[in-house]
Amino acid sequence: MWRRGAHAQVTTPGAGKWYRSKGPTATQDIQLNVAENACLEWLPQEVIVFDQAQAQASTTLTLAEGACAIGWDILCLGRTASGERFNTGRFRQRFRLQTPDGTALWQEQMNLVGSDPALTSAAALAGHTVFGTLWLAGVAPSAALTDALRAIAPGDANCGVSALPRVTIVRVMAHSAEVARQYFEAAWALARPTLMQRAAIPPRIWRT
Repeated sequence: MWRRGAHAQVTTPGAGKWYRSKGPTATQDIQLNVAENACLEWLPQEVIVFDQAQAQASTTLTLAEGACAIGWDILCLGRTASGERFNTGRFRQRFRLQTPDGTALWQEQMNLVGSDPALTSAAALAGHTVFGTLWLAGVAPSAALTDALRAIAPGDANCGVSALPRVTIVRVMAHSAEVARQYFEAAWALARPTLMQRAAIPPRIWRT
């Protein structure tokens, strides 16, 4: 819970990992509540889903009146640098952005199964093993910012920007976590001064 008028920046020291498992499905449930006129920056490093993982993750972000938030989620299927792909297993993920009365501002869910045709289909991941979503929430989208986010998209990734009434969504599909992370860091640097009236100073832990 972030109290009224608070400002918090949350990140992680390293990648999250869902390891292979032959037992019950591993679960994670994150509830983020941002009070009136508070600001949240949710900037974790990427999450790796190992081959044979059985996991599900749910995140619910509740924004009160006047609150704002910047956040992202980057997912890596397998460890391609080590020659490991997500051939078997299942990973389910749900994200919901809402107001305190439960009204959805944006939500999505996915169900990934190892070796599913969707992982290589041109209509889905098209063979990309890394994908992510960045969201800017709490203020009306700016046409100038939306155009700027599109302009800095890397040439070696598939990217898109969508504007909803109170949320801007940025997508990336890439072949490396570094490409996705660098794009989202650049997007955060562009958006932070507009959304939070603060200069974009990268957390020191990102460089350690």
